[in-house]
Amino acid sequence: VQLQASGGGLVQAGGSLRLSCTASGAIFSINTLSWYRQPPGKEREWVARSLTDGTPKYADSVKDRFTIARGNAQNTVSLQMNSLKPEDTAVYYCSAQSWAGKDFWGQGTLVTVSS
Repeated sequence: VQLQASGGGLVQAGGSLRLSCTASGAIFSINTLSWYRQPPGKEREWVARSLTDGTPKYADSVKDRFTIARGNAQNTVSLQMNSLKPEDTAVYYCSAQSWAGKDFWGQGTLVTVSS
């Protein structure tokens, strides 16, 4: 499975950005699609995930501000980020987990929120 993320950029605090990720390859093997992020100088952290049936789950830090959505074709996932804060600045990664429990990662896209 290969993952390609896009949509990062520079935005002012309070603004919005939408990240997109497209999976290719053995997409039939994908169970969960997720977003993670790695703030500068910190470890990677989980942000949100979408199960095959579209059920979303969010980290407390982004709940009510971010929305994850899975495409009908099951190989795309987006992350709508609203009310962005400077602490949301990070490299955002798209991740897929297969039914067999294997993890796949995209290349990351940088989101910078200025105060």
